[in-house]
Amino acid sequence: MPSTRLVTLLGTVLRQERQRRELTQRQLAGLAEVSQAAVARIERGERAPSVPVLERLFTAMDVQVVVAVEPLDAHLDARIDELAARPIGERIDELGLNETLDRLTDFPQVLTGSTAALLQGAPVPVDAVEIALRWKDSKRFTAWLEVNYGQRWNARWGEFGGVWLEPEEPGEHRWSTRYGEIRATMCDELPETIEVRHGGRDYQVVPLVELELAEPRAADLLRRYRARHRAVQS
Repeated sequence: MPSTRLVTLLGTVLRQERQRRELTQRQLAGLAEVSQAAVARIERGERAPSVPVLERLFTAMDVQVVVAVEPLDAHLDARIDELAARPIGERIDELGLNETLDRLTDFPQVLTGSTAALLQGAPVPVDAVEIALRWKDSKRFTAWLEVNYGQRWNARWGEFGGVWLEPEEPGEHRWSTRYGEIRATMCDELPETIEVRHGGRDYQVVPLVELELAEPRAADLLRRYRARHRAVQS
């Protein structure tokens, strides 16, 4: 069965709450008296859990699910409005961007994706540092990951770990590190960039117009923000 937004959201919240308590899927399954495979499928959004199973899983972590209704995609409008009102410098600090960049010195890279959009003033959610790097630098990137406790995203398990670090290996180009999550776009040559400056620091970023062509999610959010902004002004 294809995953719905609600099923995906429930799986994400379940995984976040479990990881916040430093529980493995197997440990949570034992506490809730369900199978580890069921927990994994729910977290990946592959299974719509029954209400009793959902209650047992969250009760095992001393929390409960609260149900409410809202206008369709109201969460996006609220999130965009909240981000648009926050200073860019505050969002840079929250992401830990400068700390990460200060340590990504072993190979050339540029900022792309939602990270680049943030630095150009776009009110899009950013939950990982996104970089573009060359395939010929992949071994140096792997060495950096090994030193900095890198773990690659495991789509099968719905969490980090248990798969090879190397970008050449199949899988999403997404890693957790001691400095936070990094997502990479692998390319033969680095894309053209522009320079933006915040807080006395220069950043090389992929231009917003290029991101809107290559990043459908960011483009959709930007269109939504512009439409909402026009409606408020009119």
